[in-house]
Formats: sequence, C-alpha cells, structure tokens
Amino acid sequence: MDGIIKAEWHPLKKVVIHRPGMEMFLGLLEPYSALYERAFSREGARKEHEFLERILKYEFNIEVIKLRDTVLDAAKKRHRIREKLIELARDCLEYGGDEATMKRAKEEFEKNIPYFDNLHFFYMIMMNPLIFFRTAKGARNIEVNITARQPVANLYFMRDQQFMTDKGIIICRMSKPSRRKETKITRFLWEDILDLPIEKEIEAPGTIEGGEFIPMDKFALVGIGDRTNRDAIEQLLTVDFNYEEIGVVHQPLHPLVGSDKPDPMINMHLDTYFNVASSEIVVGSEILLKNAIVEVYRNEGYGKFTKELKEINLYDYIKKKKFEIVNITTLEQLAYAANFLCVDNRQILAVEVERNVKGVLDTLKIRSRREPKRLGKLYNQAMQDYEYLKSEGQFFPHKKELYKFGIEVYPVSLKNLTGGFGAAHCMTCVLNRGF
Repeated sequence: MDGIIKAEWHPLKKVVIHRPGMEMFLGLLEPYSALYERAFSREGARKEHEFLERILKYEFNIEVIKLRDTVLDAAKKRHRIREKLIELARDCLEYGGDEATMKRAKEEFEKNIPYFDNLHFFYMIMMNPLIFFRTAKGARNIEVNITARQPVANLYFMRDQQFMTDKGIIICRMSKPSRRKETKITRFLWEDILDLPIEKEIEAPGTIEGGEFIPMDKFALVGIGDRTNRDAIEQLLTVDFNYEEIGVVHQPLHPLVGSDKPDPMINMHLDTYFNVASSEIVVGSEILLKNAIVEVYRNEGYGKFTKELKEINLYDYIKKKKFEIVNITTLEQLAYAANFLCVDNRQILAVEVERNVKGVLDTLKIRSRREPKRLGKLYNQAMQDYEYLKSEGQFFPHKKELYKFGIEVYPVSLKNLTGGFGAAHCMTCVLNRGF
C-alpha cells in the first residue's frame, strides 16, 4: 500500500524522485549557503539523475514517479489541480517598490493567468520570486529586479520532506529555513494529486527530516540532533504505531573533529552513517555507531510510548537485535557509502565510493588547512583510509563482508549529485515496499 512502510528491506515497488532544474543552478551560485558540500557540474548531476532513474525502472522494475512531471500532468488533466497550483504560486509571489507599478503588476498577473502554462506556476513555487520596481519619468522607464528567494535547491533530496511508517505518511518540518518550503510542494503531491492520507504533520517548534527515520519491521530508529529536535520526537511518539519499540538515536559528535566546534553536517542524518542492507545485515561507521546513544521507547499502545531507563549505544543495540554489522571506514562514510538504497532483501543500489573520494578529500584538505586543529585529525584519518582502501582494493560497495553475507550490489557513480550532501537513499522517497 502506498505510504505504508514496515521495513527497509522489503522489496521496493514505487519511488518518487525530482530531477534538479534551474533551482540547482541558483544553489550552485553559493554552494555553502545552499547546504551543498561542494561545487559540482549541474549538467553532470542531471545526467547522473537520469541514469539513476533508468536503473530504478529497467534494472529493478520499480515504478518511478517524477515530481514535476506528475504535478504538471495532473494540472493539465484536472482543473482543480491547476487552480491549486496557481494558488500555491500566487502565495510565493511578492512585489516591492513603486506602489502604482506594483498595483498594475498585480492586476496584470491575475489577468494573464489564463495565458500561462502550468510550468510557469511550478517554477514560481520553486523560485519564490520577489519583483521590485523603481520608476522614473518617461514611457515604461522602469527598473525591475527579480530575486529568487530561498529557491528549493535541495528538493532533489526527496527523502527528507516526509517519511513513510507502518501507519502512513509523516510530514516533516524541515530544520533549515532554506528547505522549509519543500513540504508545501510534496504535500500537494500526496494529498491533492496522489490522494494519500497524511498520518501526522510535525508542527513548530518541532523539526525533523526524513533521512532520520529507518523502519526495521518490529522496531524503528529515528535520529535526533542538528536536524531533528526533542519537540518533534515527542510529537512523533503520540502516533499509534505498530512498532514494538522506537529507538531515538542521538547524533554523535565525530570524535575526530574538534569538540569546541563540531561539524554536524558530516553525519547530518542517521542514514549518512547507518543503513540497512537486509533483514540481518546493516552497514555503518563503527566509530560513530559506538558514540551514538539510543533512547529506547516501548510501545504501550494507542500512541503511548514509555522510555526505558537504561540507554545503550547504537552498535550494541543493533547487535542485540541480532544484526550483523559491516563496518565502513571514516573516508567511506564521508563519501556516502552508508547512503545506499535497499531495493530488496540483500540487494542494494550503492554509490561507487572510489569515484567520490577525490572530491571529498580535496574539499576536506582545503577545510583542514583553514582549521587544522578542528579538522586535521579527520583529514589525516581519511588519507590513511584512502591508502588502505587502495592497497586492499575494497572501496565500498566492493567489500568482502558484503559478498560473504550474500549482499547483491549494484554500484552507480554519483560524483556530482553527492556534492549536494547525499546519495541514492537521500534522493528517493520510497512510496511502496511490498511485504
């Protein structure tokens, strides 16, 4: 059933993706503020995204829903959807400057609506434009400045605006202001176009993102840290889930980064350092798993969870659940090894880490030169890992442990797309897993 997910390893049937467009160009004008890890080729990223879509469709027979195309197609066929699209676009458009010119422009916009195609309104939502006028004497002597305010440059990370649970869709409230508008677009898709019910929407002051949530059949894990706060966790624990327990995983400070100024982006979500490859196998960075404290909440039924007094680290918690752990090095974790997509039990679509490490190391080298006390140890460990992985020929996902446990791997190069701070898991909103 769409919107209902019990376990990360159940066979993947349907995903939603978004092909990055002009909003990525705007994000790349200032990668740091756009929450990107580094600069990269926009055209290369789009080609990688097209390749990822083809793999999902033709290698794994997964139904792929493209956000933009689905919205435009629905708006073309259904008047009500077009009207809602126009309403969302209108809410994103603001004017400033000369009062008389603003009044004329607003009236012109409303009058011209019948002439605009649906893509026009979609891009208005993506760009959130401010049109500012300055006028002088003379016919049409108008200076117009159009500003794209907080363009949704991260929308292609379709995992984060929501997550699917064993009770349905949870709409997130994004932590960073630059991403907060994304849920308006995705909620439009779920409710108005796909007609899927929303189980719960996290409200202010709560913040949570979909990369923090991993369903594991009888239990689920949810991260708490820079992107997810306590208020969101408390709201989540009022949902009448079927999971026997929920483990709240505290985002660990990386022990190789100076503690006076930690870097939460290194492991921003749970799925950046931990993931599930099968009903018996997980992959993770041991150094982070052993530093991540888990609060265990037992399900008492009817939306009531009781916290166990004893806390445990994530490594021991997962071992206690009888999972085998495939360890990844610090460099592999930084290069998004853990951010793979499980397409079936013991079958994963994983980033080709060896193609990623150069960009990761170059960026880390520059940063460590600026802040040697803070990032020097991390860079040195990453370089040691690089030399070791080269000598062993075992860059993730080409690991002996994965072959030993019978994990079937499909590696894919995403060296540009990962520049936005995520890989295949982050880029896919899983809508249906059969079980």
